[in-house]
Amino acid sequence: QVQLVESGGGLVQAGGSLRLSCAASGRIFSINDMGWYRQAPGKQRDLVAVITGGATTNYADSVKGRFTISRDNAKNTVYLQMNGLKPEDTAVYYCNAGGVRYWSGGFNVINDFWGQGTQVTVSS
Repeated sequence: QVQLVESGGGLVQAGGSLRLSCAASGRIFSINDMGWYRQAPGKQRDLVAVITGGATTNYADSVKGRFTISRDNAKNTVYLQMNGLKPEDTAVYYCNAGGVRYWSGGFNVINDFWGQGTQVTVSS
């Protein structure tokens, strides 16, 4: 099976920075897209940023110019550098890996996976 483990969340003052990491483990052959989503209390889960296998990136308008997504394909890891944090960035941040090709039970399988989530809290 494949697991995504996130790290780097925490409490920071407005204007501060945090760096989130998400490492995928398992018998993985390749990962297509990797991205970050966030969910604030009482709201839906929304896309923050995504990066394709070819390193094309896409960002939510609310984080453009402040957040940077990157990935290390050799480590199956995706990062989210968050600068200029605002109280409205407060949410649980989830890592997503899409189109993961991996070996499971004797078969070559493709599936999508989510991390467990990491809390980011920005105080005013």
